[in-house]
Amino acid sequence: MAIRFSETLEKMKESDLGPLLKLTEQPDIISFAGGLPAPQTFPLKELTEVAVKVREKDGVGAMQYGPSLGYAGLRKAIADRMNRLYDTHVSQDDIIITSGSQQGLDICGRIFLDKDDVVLIESPSYLGAINAFALQQPRFVEVPTDEKGMIPEELDRILSSTPRVKMIYVIPNYQNPTGITWPLERRRQFMEVVNRYEIPVIEDNPYGDLRYEGNEVAPMKSMDSKDLVIYTGTFSKTLAPGMRLAWMVANPVILAKMDAVKQSTDLSTSCVSQREVALYMTEYDFEGHIKENCRLYAHRRDVMCNAMKKYFPESVHFTYPHGGLFTWVELPETMNARDLMKDCIDHKVAFVPGDSFFPTSGKKNYFRLNFSNCDDERLEEGIQRIADVIKRHM
Repeated sequence: MAIRFSETLEKMKESDLGPLLKLTEQPDIISFAGGLPAPQTFPLKELTEVAVKVREKDGVGAMQYGPSLGYAGLRKAIADRMNRLYDTHVSQDDIIITSGSQQGLDICGRIFLDKDDVVLIESPSYLGAINAFALQQPRFVEVPTDEKGMIPEELDRILSSTPRVKMIYVIPNYQNPTGITWPLERRRQFMEVVNRYEIPVIEDNPYGDLRYEGNEVAPMKSMDSKDLVIYTGTFSKTLAPGMRLAWMVANPVILAKMDAVKQSTDLSTSCVSQREVALYMTEYDFEGHIKENCRLYAHRRDVMCNAMKKYFPESVHFTYPHGGLFTWVELPETMNARDLMKDCIDHKVAFVPGDSFFPTSGKKNYFRLNFSNCDDERLEEGIQRIADVIKRHM
């Protein structure tokens, strides 16, 4: 058949995530590939109670079309919590609800990017964001990044010499894929550079609530004197990803553009889910639930990291994240993680090779591991299997 697809589609690269997530459906595979929350963290009893209450109290509103910006009760609950925890000054009128963070990233790409515009990202950066922005056919520029995040001097150098930079995308808390967190001083230095050039910033914070030790670091949104930061958050990592609920905070001009795109895509996010989460946030112990999640995930991080210390060769390095869901493994430069992956899958263990997180440099000797969705025994066994494969490839 002579079906002709769009130029954008023809240029799309197939994501590693789809095929790898399918592996999680195979019970004999130990999968460290996806960023899946642990199923036992889902508050099923409470969410079932909430579902009944929503239908009893406001069933008609829950089942009807809703405003594209989102349910006012949920937007207010989010704003109140952000202001309480992060010292921001956000109102419900600054917030749009999206169908998961991925829709928010897609909307940002649509409102800012034309073909061959430039997006600045960390090196490495989140594969899902790269794929979302790639639909607009921009040019990605990796800003050199160290263990504290994007290097401000390098960002300044790139902004001063690179035309058509339209936005900057960063994950300052427990970054995906590396697990690193930007310290406060690095965030301030970053915002000083951003304010000079007045470039919009997407501050993606899907993992910020999953902090296992240390103190809260203020979001860059709280330092945003020129209203340049678009802050994103999600309930996928704290309640349940199946609810598909996230949000973005932006200035009125940007928010209006986001709302226009949202209206043209899905009209509105699920009115049922929005009311359920709003009720959960106001009538149940959301903060206590998050603390319980953090206790479980901190333990699983330690099990994985201790296993890597025990089984991995000394020439293999990895991050010790203080929150989030991932650790990042660095192999010797002569090794290719994609070659390892093929061998590992034969040995019934999976991870995400790192080259896809580098859209331009394509570094081959890294891979990402998720520790949130396996019990202790599978964490230990999976790391031992990977270690055996690494040793055979050395």
